[in-house]
Amino acid sequence: MNDRIRTDIAHNARVWNYWLGGKDNYPVDRAVGDQVTGFYPSIGEVARADRAFLGRAVTHLAAEAGVRQFLDIGTGLPTADNTHEVAQRVAPDARIVYVDNDPIVLTHARALLTSAPEGVTEYVDADAHDPEKILAAAGETLDLSRPVAVMMLGILNFVLDTDEARSIARTLMDAVPSGSYLVLTHPTLEPELGGEGNKAAMAFWNENATPPITARSRAEFTSFLDGLDVLEPGIVSCARWRPAAAEAAQAATVAQFGAVGRKP
Repeated sequence: MNDRIRTDIAHNARVWNYWLGGKDNYPVDRAVGDQVTGFYPSIGEVARADRAFLGRAVTHLAAEAGVRQFLDIGTGLPTADNTHEVAQRVAPDARIVYVDNDPIVLTHARALLTSAPEGVTEYVDADAHDPEKILAAAGETLDLSRPVAVMMLGILNFVLDTDEARSIARTLMDAVPSGSYLVLTHPTLEPELGGEGNKAAMAFWNENATPPITARSRAEFTSFLDGLDVLEPGIVSCARWRPAAAEAAQAATVAQFGAVGRKP
């Protein structure tokens, strides 16, 4: 057992895994997950919508945009349809670098390193607060002179200072060339997406789990995409970002913004 893994306090990666129906979690994670669900009953839908958004965005970037390199920051625990599986289904030669600093994710990283023979996957143990370290490590696997899809799904909400979160996104995108993409999701309290219930749930989370989290407004989320061309349909609930026709009718709007921006 990794000595950095604490089983006495709930941790985001494990609680998220629980909400997605996974088995890589402890009683404390399930207890806090159930309490959060009590405050905010649709949190499981948010987790599933976020994962489905990942699949649609990566499929689009690999199949339609021709992206062959993915930098997935804040990977979380392996579940079905991880980034490399989605990308390499379309493009077996795709190269993927996963980044996380959660020790339990690190212990499961080998499950993320199963690449198609033509491609590559790598795992970097680093914190989203340190984009320079991430870029230096990623540059050993990815060619940063060629387009990269930088993926930050549900991760900037753990950077509590908005200016710092904006700086992290800018640093990452400044390091990659024209034709690169930024893929983002982020929770919100905005009532248009039904986010009011997030407030009590996040307050409970910040008292009982780690790391602390914050929601952001549409304007704050939009600022992370400054200088990028935002793909249609723009900034929407992640459940509403290009759902398949069969999904569109039943896709619930969740209080999680989703967007994909292209570096011009």
